[in-house]
Amino acid sequence: METALSSAKVTSLREADLALYRTPPHNNEAEQALLGAILANNAAFSRVSEFLQPAHFADGVHGRIFAAIAKLIERGQIANPVTLKNLFDQDGALTEIGGAAYLARLAAAVVTIINAEDYGRTIHDLFLRRQLITIGEDVVNDAHKHDLDHAAEQQIEIAEKRLFDLAESGQIEGGFQPFRNALATAIVMAESAFKRSGKTTGVSTGFVDLDKLLGGLHPSDLVILAGRPAMGKTALATNIAFAAAKAYRAKKNPDGRTVAEDGGVVAFFSLEMSAEQLATRVLAEESGVSSDRIRRGEVEHGDFDRFVQASQRLVSVPLFIDDTPAISIAALRTRARRLMRQQGLNLIVIDYLQLMRGSSDGGRGPENRVQEISEITRGLKAVAKELDVPVLALSQLSRAVEQREDKRPMLSDLRESGSIEQDADIVMFVYRDEYYVARAEPARRPDESDEKFNDRREKWQQHKDEVEGLAEVIIAKQRHGPTGKVTLLFDGNTTKFANYARQDLVPYAR
Repeated sequence: METALSSAKVTSLREADLALYRTPPHNNEAEQALLGAILANNAAFSRVSEFLQPAHFADGVHGRIFAAIAKLIERGQIANPVTLKNLFDQDGALTEIGGAAYLARLAAAVVTIINAEDYGRTIHDLFLRRQLITIGEDVVNDAHKHDLDHAAEQQIEIAEKRLFDLAESGQIEGGFQPFRNALATAIVMAESAFKRSGKTTGVSTGFVDLDKLLGGLHPSDLVILAGRPAMGKTALATNIAFAAAKAYRAKKNPDGRTVAEDGGVVAFFSLEMSAEQLATRVLAEESGVSSDRIRRGEVEHGDFDRFVQASQRLVSVPLFIDDTPAISIAALRTRARRLMRQQGLNLIVIDYLQLMRGSSDGGRGPENRVQEISEITRGLKAVAKELDVPVLALSQLSRAVEQREDKRPMLSDLRESGSIEQDADIVMFVYRDEYYVARAEPARRPDESDEKFNDRREKWQQHKDEVEGLAEVIIAKQRHGPTGKVTLLFDGNTTKFANYARQDLVPYAR
């Protein structure tokens, strides 16, 4: 009995040892068959060249043979055992497996090149499996380390990023598609826009004139909303996010997936304000009670009734807030993808870009900061394309605006990096002349008469009255359409923007 138990233990130990020393997945025969097919007929190379790389071969020698074949074919030369003979004669590692004679055996053993693409896909699939094993081993080893500089959450983010990068590099579908397919997709988008209340192909901003100029916020676009402090860029971004979430209507596709028929599920990354402060703004906008009064507690009994009514309308709005400070691109991508899996996702808003950090923890000198901002904008554009949703990112402007007489922003005012302008599909500025006019109240000059002072003050008051409550959204760059300017109304008490109705368009009342 004891002997049987002992032998069982030994067997289980041996099985455990074998499990520890498992050979990484590979298929030497498939690699040989593919190389032989290409050597026999170079036309087979075109079937795998789009997705297969030398590094994908498990046998390093086979990878070097494939690289040499690719180099000759790309030069317009024939790749066969004869043209590759000199390479084998000079390379000791290739000589060990038989030199040029090995190539001749590969080519002679091939019966057909029909299966070349299947061999290539098998090699590529096994490469991805080996990479997955490597990532898994690294995750296990890192988790066992008690490194204070790398918390568990960071390790998860790094692992997800590596998996995402592997998924991107492992994508072998794609390439050209018939124009009829792209045309059908365009018609479907036009039909969706026709059915939407705002008649937009993208997510509606909630502002009629802005939607007319932009056509809504389009999937995969990086939209930059910039402005100087106190211009209301956070308020405008909040209004857009809330309008999209409030208009959300879901429908089922024929394939069973839930998609947004109108509006959208919104992820709001608030790096400057807490979730509670942002919620206060939305509550003020919906209830009509001043956010300043709410913050100071100067509310009346009647206000609470309005709060209750507003909260009942807001409770089901699909607006999700993440107020993590100094969030990284990797963390943002991870959380956005998680939200998309769990709730769906149609719009990402970031307040604001300069408060984010890149993947590196290097110094924050001027040069490094410019590089970091470039990395952040490239990362945000990648997130927009990966998730196929618009990303609306707020940005600060440089103080150069304050030095000009006309303080309307320009593209050159974008702070810290020209890559913001380069990577963005749309750049728009929010500007309120009222802010500057109010601070330019004329003061009496020495020896100035009452008549001149009153005349200057009257002109200032007239100008102030003209611009009071008005805001401009300046579209300075748009890849898909025209640039221009849109006028909106702005209520500072509730931090709410609204559509502007021009006086010359108001119907005449009889």
